[in-house]
Amino acid sequence: MTSPASTDSVPPQLSAGPRPAPGPAADEGLARRLRALACTAPLHDLDARKANLAGEYSVYGMAEIALAGIDLVTLNMDFDTGADHDQIVARLIPRVAAQAPARPAAEHERVARWVLENLINVGSVDRGFRAVYGTFGPDGAYVRRDYDFKLIEEVPGPGGTVYLRTTDEAVNVLVGALDTDVTSAQIAAEVKLEVLINRGRLADAQLAAEQARYRTVQYSETLRRALDATRRNVRAVDWLTAVPDMIAEALDHVADRYRHENAILTNIRRARDETEEPEHKRRAAELVDIVKDCIRRHTQLQSRLLEAGPLFRAEQDRQAFATPLTSSGTDLYGHLLAPTLPLPLEQAGRVTDAFFAHGTGLRTPVSVRVADLVDLLLTPPVEREHLGAEMPEPDLIATPDDSRFSEEQLAAAMELLDLPADAPRRLSGLLAEARRTGDPELAYLVALLAVHAASPPVGTAYRQGEEKLLFAVDDGTELTDPEFGGADLIVGTALLDAAGMAAGRTEAA
Repeated sequence: MTSPASTDSVPPQLSAGPRPAPGPAADEGLARRLRALACTAPLHDLDARKANLAGEYSVYGMAEIALAGIDLVTLNMDFDTGADHDQIVARLIPRVAAQAPARPAAEHERVARWVLENLINVGSVDRGFRAVYGTFGPDGAYVRRDYDFKLIEEVPGPGGTVYLRTTDEAVNVLVGALDTDVTSAQIAAEVKLEVLINRGRLADAQLAAEQARYRTVQYSETLRRALDATRRNVRAVDWLTAVPDMIAEALDHVADRYRHENAILTNIRRARDETEEPEHKRRAAELVDIVKDCIRRHTQLQSRLLEAGPLFRAEQDRQAFATPLTSSGTDLYGHLLAPTLPLPLEQAGRVTDAFFAHGTGLRTPVSVRVADLVDLLLTPPVEREHLGAEMPEPDLIATPDDSRFSEEQLAAAMELLDLPADAPRRLSGLLAEARRTGDPELAYLVALLAVHAASPPVGTAYRQGEEKLLFAVDDGTELTDPEFGGADLIVGTALLDAAGMAAGRTEAA
């Protein structure tokens, strides 16, 4: 009897070649979870990179500040505009100051701006983040893909202003619901909120109410992007099925939310009035404000939904009946150069002659009448000056002498450095001798000339016929001086080969 583990019993079609990855590895759900996980990487990266800041910033929780910043931008942006950059920084500073109250206010502001700029990713070209993740294709091969996303983006506003808006990825990170459907998440949040209020769990109800508000913002963003794309190109948006279905679902969604939120608002007010605990009263009052904000946002969303149809028709008329361009420019490469290069010279010459004859435009003839021709022939030529036209006298302005050292100081320094060829000296001795002259600037000039002599221009001096050249050599001795540091150079004068220079000049001549 053959053993079940024997390879003889395995069909050849099952043992040959790699099999596709089974189960969830080939599912789109894995890719969604990987992309959602990548959205949290910039927040963790803030805590990893805070050590690079100049100063001690380990006391700050950068990821916590980043989440608070995303929260502030999300709640302060409207349907048409976004949040103001400076206003977000100002509201973020108290959160930063709470983590390190003993630190100065300037440091709190710097941390807030640093976190916000990193959420915008100011240092990158497109101000976005990129993550690499892998999935399995239909054939089971492992494929690496790039995922580009943003958390907070800058959008232009009226009057040249720039606003901040959070993206869908940022809202997903904020509410902790990774890559969920907007409508289902909103309904779940509303039901959860109502249940928690009925049970008196106001702290949990406040969190659920905030999540419901974030989902409302995200729903508005979906509609806003569709309308913006319609204004740019009406053909880029599916107004046949996708957008009308979304608008119909959104209107039903808003109507349901109105009923839920009004009932929730009634329950919250009753819980606020009936409770005797101050903490419950405060929680209930905060919940009232949050639900009122949700109702306001739904009212705004409903008005935009009702305006979407007329906006589509207006943009369709504007873009469909726009005046087309009456003329198009000539592509010199595609229309002239590329077709002409393969042609023989005789044929190509006819093409280029015709092009340049028409491309140079009209030319006015020199003479159009016989009288003009006679005048042109009988007019004597104009005498020209041999040296040409007179040049205007330029206005010269004397350049002020802003040099640090005077000619007398340079002469004194060169006299100090005029050393015999067989008697080099230390830089320290030359500096001491320069100070004994009583001129405090002379020592600086001597030090400058000595450092310059450490790399003497031998070739230039040789070509110019110099007989001697100042040089400086470092032998490892440290300079002991109250004003200067470094090496105590050996400064001397080298005699150049005059006979060799003369021979070189003769050969050059």
